[in-house]
Amino acid sequence: MPFWPSPISTRDVAASGRRPAWPTARDGRVWWTEDRPDEGGRTTISCRTPDGACHDLLAPPWNARTRVHEYGGRPYAVTPANEVVFANLEDQRLYLLGADGKPQPLTQEGARYADLLVRDGQVWCVRERHTGDGVVSRDIVTVPLDGDGEPRVRVTGHDFYAYPTVSPDGRHLAYVCWNHPHMPWNGTEVHVTSLETGASWPVKGGPAESVLAPSWRDDAHLYLVSDTSGWWNLYETGLRGEDVRPLCPAEEEFASAPWQLGGLPYAVLGDGRLAVLHGRGDLRLGVLDPESGTLTDLETPFSGWDAALTADGTSVTGVGYAATIPRSVATVDLASGAVTRLRPDAAGRLPDTALLPVPRAVRVPGGEEVHAYLYPPYEPAVEGLPPYVIFVHGGPTSHAGSAFDLEKAFFTTRGVGVLDVNYGGSTGYGRAYRERLRGQWGLVDVADVVAAAEWLAAEGLADPARIAIRGGSAGGWTVMAACCRSDVFAGGVSYYGVSALGPLVAHTHDFESRYVEWLVGRPDPAVYAQREPLALVGGVSCPMLLLQGLDDPVVPPEQSAAFADALSERGVACTYLAFDGESHGFRRAETRTAALAAELAFYQQLFS
Repeated sequence: MPFWPSPISTRDVAASGRRPAWPTARDGRVWWTEDRPDEGGRTTISCRTPDGACHDLLAPPWNARTRVHEYGGRPYAVTPANEVVFANLEDQRLYLLGADGKPQPLTQEGARYADLLVRDGQVWCVRERHTGDGVVSRDIVTVPLDGDGEPRVRVTGHDFYAYPTVSPDGRHLAYVCWNHPHMPWNGTEVHVTSLETGASWPVKGGPAESVLAPSWRDDAHLYLVSDTSGWWNLYETGLRGEDVRPLCPAEEEFASAPWQLGGLPYAVLGDGRLAVLHGRGDLRLGVLDPESGTLTDLETPFSGWDAALTADGTSVTGVGYAATIPRSVATVDLASGAVTRLRPDAAGRLPDTALLPVPRAVRVPGGEEVHAYLYPPYEPAVEGLPPYVIFVHGGPTSHAGSAFDLEKAFFTTRGVGVLDVNYGGSTGYGRAYRERLRGQWGLVDVADVVAAAEWLAAEGLADPARIAIRGGSAGGWTVMAACCRSDVFAGGVSYYGVSALGPLVAHTHDFESRYVEWLVGRPDPAVYAQREPLALVGGVSCPMLLLQGLDDPVVPPEQSAAFADALSERGVACTYLAFDGESHGFRRAETRTAALAAELAFYQQLFS
């Protein structure tokens, strides 16, 4: 079956990846980061001034990205003088971007910095120190804003830190900490340290509770998010963990998994109310009265928001999205209800919204229900059942939402449907749903995507002979494992996927170095051989396309290369494409264009 002509090209998709993120609002100004695929994939910092004009503050070749935990996060903070402190990708040093637009270094090389906060002439942040052998330590430090002096350690002793925040009176520091082998969505604690005596104490959390995002209500009380109820809900607590009080108990999530540092899923408004995100699956925006517990949703054109809000008086700013609206930095004025879009994700020409797929949230039946979003193909006139591609998100503790995605429209406008699966282990549906994957990676995720493909065929939505599967990172693992364990897929596409557990555990970065213990179990070659795709490659009979960045510090290139070699040795059709200069997640426009063109060609041959 030839694909239909589409007005959406590979270059259109590549150009749409500006990905605005990490807004900061203050005194009528809004700052945010923005990726530039057409500038080598660098990230700039932009600002909207009170007169409505938008400016890029960081000129090439400066690149505002931090590599703490390798996944990074918010790479900048704003000073009281409206200057910007940022981490530069190339050397990971902190720089002060003054009014003259010339960055001045604040730190030396050898360390990485994230979760920045400027207070009292200092940058408070998480520091990750490195040597040639990897991570030496992490701590919370202060860096003098005038560049005079070395960083001062404020808190140390734990493997990981996040969300440093100083009390209004400057006497206490609150933060989240955790240790190996936990991940932040498994077990964390909120601690408070006296900045006068150095004494520290736990406030809430533990090995079976994920506590996130502390912020100060006043000098003696904290807000935070905890999943002690089975859902990430908001709580208030005293300085020493006394009088813990849920603010709005609900079987909904008020946060998402903190893969990156620096995002706060709620914001304190000028009148004491909280702008919050909540829901199942996508998170919608509302206003919560912490005294009464009353939660009122706001009317906006967006179906969901990224978990990073910022407040400025009676307005709240975040990154909103909808199926037909590109991810956008947007401000909501609570007094008037007005919504102002500051900058959308997509650059250049956008297709007619009539061509954009509007997803339908579905539940796939099976041993346990599986959540997914269905994107039917655009069908003006067609006979027979269409082909479909199962999308598998990475993480695996992550979530596929319903955001505008020109990549999905690239396929649906060509007559190919998409089913984006939130398999067991995904976030957005409570802790129990996340815990389905504990010790079951390579089994539960595979069973869920296979069930999703079988459901498409049983419902008469897809041609059962033309269902493919694609995913990246942990999603690439599921793609390979599913093709090993099932013959339901006509072909598979893996972007920088995991194929072998032993090498991954030995060589991956520190943040995820013990993650496999939760996903599979303690290192055991016999168990690994029952799970990993490379050991099960004999079960693959369908063609595969493997794409990989050669500078990937998270999933080394050897993972994809070894699987490609194993398929070739067995005579299974396989194409392996490697890209110089690309890391974990393709950022350059030319790479994204080439990868998508290769994927389209793969499906054209597969579905013909």
